[in-house]
Amino acid sequence: MEHILAQIVNNPDTHSKWLNTLSMMENSGARKIKNCEHPIFVNEIILKHAAEEARHAYYLKKQIQKISPGACPTYEQQYLLAPAFSYYYLDVLDVKVCKYLKAKFGYANDKLKYAAYLLVTYAIEARADELYPIYQSVLTAANNSVNVKSIIAEEENHLLEMRAQLRTFSPAWEQMCVDVCAMEKELFMDWYNELGKEILNN
Repeated sequence: MEHILAQIVNNPDTHSKWLNTLSMMENSGARKIKNCEHPIFVNEIILKHAAEEARHAYYLKKQIQKISPGACPTYEQQYLLAPAFSYYYLDVLDVKVCKYLKAKFGYANDKLKYAAYLLVTYAIEARADELYPIYQSVLTAANNSVNVKSIIAEEENHLLEMRAQLRTFSPAWEQMCVDVCAMEKELFMDWYNELGKEILNN
């Protein structure tokens, strides 16, 4: 991952698209959390997560201005890396997790939506907890003005909060996390391979 990220950071145009891609994916996460909310029984943690994911999307978008002011104004394909994979990453994971929860645990309706929210969010936070520190180390090594330290701190806290929620949700939470993280890893490798091909071709 460091090798690909170093190439991304060394190219301003590619780096802008990378930040825009991360911003789009964080924004997708915020929207997905809002879609999973119960219309009445909404707890403080869900509101906090949705707000922080949206803030991350905004923060990453603003970081683009340090590299190339005016670049990547929208989330259109031409302003993203591996757009086809990036657009549908969360949606595909959500569908896989819902099918898994229905088949293995018989969840349906609001319980299914809430379980999917917990597990998809957990898997994504675990990935962010790995990805962002690597990205930050590459930025630091390159003396780049962009930084994601505030996001790293919040993602670490999110992961702890998701574990706490999952513990109270199901006695099978650990196996659920293992299974869902395996699904996410498969999607991540597909995304990463597509990203690598795009970077190498450029």
